[in-house]
Amino acid sequence: MLALASDHGGFELKQAVKEYLDKNGFTYEDFGCFNGEACDYPDMAKLACDAVVDGRCDKALLFCGTGIGISMAANKVKGIRAAACSDWFSAKFTRAHNDANALCLGGRVVGPGLAIEMVDVFLHTEFEGGDRHTRRVAKVMALED
Repeated sequence: MLALASDHGGFELKQAVKEYLDKNGFTYEDFGCFNGEACDYPDMAKLACDAVVDGRCDKALLFCGTGIGISMAANKVKGIRAAACSDWFSAKFTRAHNDANALCLGGRVVGPGLAIEMVDVFLHTEFEGGDRHTRRVAKVMALED
């Protein structure tokens, strides 16, 4: 199960990604926003990230105008490793090397085609693990303490 959330700047991109998820059999819960009316990305990030941290969802897909604001908010939630990406390579390797559990995309930065490619690679890439990557992810998570 995936957790989805956006502010108004990412709403349309989230809708395009939801179509891809529906066509490909992914289950998700959309935590808002539910229209293009102005709202605050920290509120939306918190709802979706809490669902990942408490185990209701495995990963989060988060959207705002740039992907940056919502990633900053998401990374304040203990247990979240969110990455704002605008290219396929970063979306792949944030999973493979950083074990990211939230992908953040900008509705004013990337179009739906690229966003869907990034979501696809993010969802289908496993964490490589191994000594080096596991050690580094543990060090990142220790910064929360």
